[in-house]
Amino acid sequence: MASLLVVTLIAFESMGVATAMPTLVADLHGQSLYSWPFTAFLVASVVATVLSGRICDRRGPGLSLVAGPAIFVAGLVLCGFAQNMFVLLAGRVLQGLGSGTVIVAIYLMIALVYDDRERPAMFAANAAAWVVPAMVGPSLAGLVTETVGWRWVFLGLVPPALLALVMLIPLARRLRTEAPGEGRRAGVWAAVGAAVGVAVLTWAAQHPSPAALAYGAGGLIVLAWALRTLLPPGTVTARPGLPTVVAARGLLGGAFAGMEAFLPLTMSAVHGYSPALAGLPLTVCALGWSAAAGVQGRHPDWSREVALRLGFGLVAVALVIFAFVSQPWFPGWLAFLGGVIGGAGMGTAYPSLSLLLLRFSPEAERGFNTSAMQLSDWVSSAVTVGLGGVLLALLASAEHPSPALAALAVLLTVIALLGVFVTRRWPTRE
Repeated sequence: MASLLVVTLIAFESMGVATAMPTLVADLHGQSLYSWPFTAFLVASVVATVLSGRICDRRGPGLSLVAGPAIFVAGLVLCGFAQNMFVLLAGRVLQGLGSGTVIVAIYLMIALVYDDRERPAMFAANAAAWVVPAMVGPSLAGLVTETVGWRWVFLGLVPPALLALVMLIPLARRLRTEAPGEGRRAGVWAAVGAAVGVAVLTWAAQHPSPAALAYGAGGLIVLAWALRTLLPPGTVTARPGLPTVVAARGLLGGAFAGMEAFLPLTMSAVHGYSPALAGLPLTVCALGWSAAAGVQGRHPDWSREVALRLGFGLVAVALVIFAFVSQPWFPGWLAFLGGVIGGAGMGTAYPSLSLLLLRFSPEAERGFNTSAMQLSDWVSSAVTVGLGGVLLALLASAEHPSPALAALAVLLTVIALLGVFVTRRWPTRE
């Protein structure tokens, strides 16, 4: 229950900050730094995910399970009382560190406390924890910002976060404090390199220009160097076994994130939906995700390899619909159907990936591999969203985005179909 509360609070914070951001940056006179609160959170999350994986492998998840929420709370307080953008950015760094730390710990806690048949239900519960924040988070954050001020978007989460922390302490004490054996060591410099690479790619995507192409390429080189250390060998070639699982998470996350990032733009710029209605397909995605996750949670004996391929197939169907919806001559309301199908694909595949990762990871390397899977997701998502930004700048504009969105949808569909092909090779226990 405490871990689900933490996930819910992280989800509320994630959904709410974007809504409050225009007001808070204006209040703090930080318009020139508008995207940095998001970038700072992402960079810190990448570093924390890697380091938390290392700590969990050496000491078990107990320390990270407590330290993560504590750091997250400190970040909430710092943001809530920030008087300038630099203090706010420091708070966002703390929130990113706390979030990345606890996400890995929760995965490892599930691995220790629950057996293989019970884990699908727990991963379904974690997926469900994102549904209510996805549905009401932006609206609630907007209401709080308008009535009592943007600071309470952060400070309002402090009491429940402290409650979750208090609830987690007894659980953390019961968990094993030392992991068996010596797992892989993820280098600190590699973690920093990955964070810098992701930050540069994200910034380049948010500010497309010829110069952005140059420093974006440099960031990609740094990131590639870091990932050689931070991902299991054979991930890039999807070698059967654990590398296939980590690669599949990247392919799936990247394909879906590319659609998710540009679906509201499609609905508003192509089909004339209002800002409030343009985001509704994402809410439908969240509902489909949660529903599918709940279904797979009630069927622990499902073949996870088959479920994974089914998830990729459903996401591919959703991307084909996205390709058509991106054109003005196609009915926009079918985006809701695509959202349900894509969300169902993610809700089917993501828990299966988590289960396969735990099955094929030596116990002393579960932290390393969990962080690797999360990194694979984040990096591929940054690349596909950045690619969408580049296509938008080269082929179209935000006012008339259809040509760029069609090209992006085709590329994302190819990625999803590649996932279907890659996962035909059954993971084998290493």
